[in-house]
Amino acid sequence: MAIKIYIDQGHNPEAPNAGAEGNGLREQDITYRTGQALSELLRGNSNFEVRLSRPTPTTSLGATNTASLRARVEDANAWGADYFISIHANASENPNVSGTEAFAYSRPSAAFTLGADIIQGISNATGLRDRGMKVRPGLYVLRKTAMPAVLVELGFISNPGDAALMDQNPGLFARGIYNGILEYLNL
Repeated sequence: MAIKIYIDQGHNPEAPNAGAEGNGLREQDITYRTGQALSELLRGNSNFEVRLSRPTPTTSLGATNTASLRARVEDANAWGADYFISIHANASENPNVSGTEAFAYSRPSAAFTLGADIIQGISNATGLRDRGMKVRPGLYVLRKTAMPAVLVELGFISNPGDAALMDQNPGLFARGIYNGILEYLNL
C-alpha cells in the first residue's frame, strides 16, 4: 500500500494568505515550484501516492487566511494522508539571516523526527545551514492535521543568497525534502 504524502505549497498566488516577498521574489511562487518538483520525485517512486494543495499555479484556497489554512488541512485529513509537509520560505528583518529550519506540533513525535531528517536532507542538498527543528503547537496546519505534519522553511527569501538558490534551484530543495522522507522511512 502506497504511503500518502500531502504536499502543501504554502500560501495562495494572491491575497488572502499571500506569502512573504524579498529580493524580487514571492514566497508563494517558490513554494509552488518546489512542491511540483517534490511531487514529481515522489510520483517516480511506487512507494508513494501524492496530493498537492495547489495543483496549478493559480489554485487559490479560501476567502480568508483561516479558511485557506482550513482548506489545506481538511483536504489532507479527508484524503487520509499519512504525512503532511507544508513548504514555506522564511523572512527576517536582517538580510544576513540564512538557513533551513522546520516546525512540528510537539517533541518527541514522528513529525519532529521526520522534520529533522527533511532539514538535514535540504542542508545536504543545498549547502544551507541546518537551523534545526522547533516546536510550534500554535501553527494551524500542525495543530489540526490528523497525521504527522511538518512545516518546512526552505530558506530566507530576505537573504539574497538563499533567495537566489530557492528561485534558481527549486529541484535541489525538493531533492533534499525527498531524501529526508526516504531517510525517515528507511527506504
